[in-house]
Amino acid sequence: MQAGARTIVASEGGPLAGELRAFGVEWVTMPTETYNPLALRRNTGRLARMIAGERVDIIHAFGAGAAWSALSAIGRMPVWLVTSFGDRVEPPSWFGGKFEGALAKGHRIVAPSSYVARAMIERYRLPPDRITVIPRRVDTAQFSPAAVHADRVAAMRRAWGILPNTRVVLVPGRIAPWNGQLGVVDAARLVAGGGRRNVAFVLAGDDRAEPAYRDAVIKRAHGHAVDTLFRMVGHCHDMPAALAAADVVVVPALKPPLTGRAAAEAQAMGRPVVVNAVGVLPENVLAPPRMAEELRTGWIVRPGHAGELARGIATALAMDRKTYDAMGARARQFAEFVFSPHSVSAAMRGLYTSLLSRQP
Repeated sequence: MQAGARTIVASEGGPLAGELRAFGVEWVTMPTETYNPLALRRNTGRLARMIAGERVDIIHAFGAGAAWSALSAIGRMPVWLVTSFGDRVEPPSWFGGKFEGALAKGHRIVAPSSYVARAMIERYRLPPDRITVIPRRVDTAQFSPAAVHADRVAAMRRAWGILPNTRVVLVPGRIAPWNGQLGVVDAARLVAGGGRRNVAFVLAGDDRAEPAYRDAVIKRAHGHAVDTLFRMVGHCHDMPAALAAADVVVVPALKPPLTGRAAAEAQAMGRPVVVNAVGVLPENVLAPPRMAEELRTGWIVRPGHAGELARGIATALAMDRKTYDAMGARARQFAEFVFSPHSVSAAMRGLYTSLLSRQP
C-alpha cells in the first residue's frame, strides 16, 4: 500500500481484518485454509475471475491449499505466483505432499529460515535461486529496552524472589523434554562449581503440561545441590519485562523450535543469548565461526553438552559492563536489521518489485 499498489486479501478473516480495511486493503472472504476438493475448486474459479477482472500481477499463497488453488487458477495467465513455506518441516506424506507440492511450484518461494529452505530444496529438488529467506517478524517496538520502565523490571524481580545484586539467567519456554531444561540444571551445577553462586536460573514457561518432566527437573536440581538457584515461575504474561530483568537468556532446545522467536526477542531487548545448535536457532544469533568475534551477540553450543552451555553462561556473566553493553547494543541492532516489522516488510516488498520488473 505504501508503495502505491492495490492489495487484496482473500481469507476467512480474523482479528486483523478490520485493521487491514482501515489501511485501505480490499478484503475477500474465502476459505483458503482447507483441503476440501469442492472448496478448492470453488476457490480456483473465484481466483481465476479475480485475477482476470482485477488485473492482478502477483498472487501470494500462504499455505498448501491456497497454493494449490492459486496454481490452478493462474493457468497460462501472465501472473507471478509467490508461495510461502511454513515454519515446520512436516514429515513427508502422500496426502500432505499432494498439496504441499504446490508450494514448491511458485515462481518465487519464501522460506522463514535457511533451515526450512534447505529441507525444502532437498525434498523438492528446488534450485536455490527460487527461494528467498525472509525471517518471521518480531515486534521490536514492544521488545525494546526503551519500552520497558524500570518499575516493571523491579516488579518482575520481586515476583521471582530475586535478591539485589543477583544475576539472572532466564530460560523461556514450556517446561518440556524437547526444550532441554534438564541440560540447564547440569550447566548450573558447573557454573556454581566454578564459584558463581550469586545467580538465579529462572524457568519461565508453562510447567503444568508435562508434570513428570517438571518433577524430573526439580529432582535433578536437588540432586546437584543447586535447587536454591532455580525459580520455576510458570507462564509469563510480560515477556519484555522478563527479558529486561535477565542478564543472559538461554534457549536450550533439543528439537527444532517452531520459529526461534525467543532468541530474536531476547536480542531485541539487548540481551546476550546462549542457544543450542538446533533448527533455526543458529541463524538467529551472531557467533563465530560464521561471524567475527567482534560481531558476537551470543553463543551457539552443541545440544547435550552441559560444559559448553555452562561456559557460554559463565562467559556472559563474567563480562565487564562496557563489554556487556556493547554486546547488548549489537544484539539490538541485529534484531532491528533482521526481525523488525520494517525490515521484514521491506524484504517482502523487494521480492515483489523484483518480480514486477520482469516479464512472467
